[in-house]
Amino acid sequence: MSNPATPSPSSTPSSSSGTPSSGTPVAAGPLTRAVLEIDEYVAGLGWDQPARLFALVDTVRLRSQEPGLADRLGLGDDAPGGALTPIEQEELPAGSPLDEFLGTIAWPDSVAGCALSVERLMLPPSAEASVPDGLDDRQLAKWVAEHPDRQEVRMTVAVLRDGARESALRLREKDAATDVLTGADLVPGLAEALTATFAD
Repeated sequence: MSNPATPSPSSTPSSSSGTPSSGTPVAAGPLTRAVLEIDEYVAGLGWDQPARLFALVDTVRLRSQEPGLADRLGLGDDAPGGALTPIEQEELPAGSPLDEFLGTIAWPDSVAGCALSVERLMLPPSAEASVPDGLDDRQLAKWVAEHPDRQEVRMTVAVLRDGARESALRLREKDAATDVLTGADLVPGLAEALTATFAD
C-alpha cells in the first residue's frame, strides 16, 4: 500500500483545516466531524459506489510535516487542535472479501486512524425473525437482496489508534445530511476490524 500521508490532492474529501462542512455540527468532536465529512464527500459521488478506505491524519501535524501537500489540500494554519484530515487511499481490490483485505493493511506511524465507507443491504429488526435457517453467506445475501423490506444503507466507520470509534449511517431512501445517524457503536464489527489494522 502506498504511504497514506502522501496522496494526490484530489483523493481527499477535506478542503479545509478541520472546519466543519455545511452538514457537520460545530460542537462535534474531531472524529465525528471526520466521519460526517467523509459521509458528505461520498454522498456527493452518488450511490452504487465501491467501498472507500481513508487514512485519518492529524491536520496540524500534516501542516507541519508536509506543508506543500497541506497547501495543495487547502489546509490553512487555523486548524483546531485534534482536527483530522481524511485522505482517500487506493481503490480496494475488486472481488476481495473486505475482512481479508483489511487483514493485509499496515499503517505508518503518521496515520492517527482510518475510516471505511461501504454500502450494504439491511433488513429492519422486524424481518430478522423470518430469516431461513441454514443459509450460507452467499445464500443469505441473495435472500436479503430479494426481501421486500430491504434497505440500502451507506455505513461510514472511523477508528483511532487509541480505540476511539465513530460511525455514520445514511439510508438511500432518506438521502439527506439531516437524516444521517451517528454513534460510536452502530457498526461494531466493522469498527473492530478497522481497529485491528493498527494492531502490532
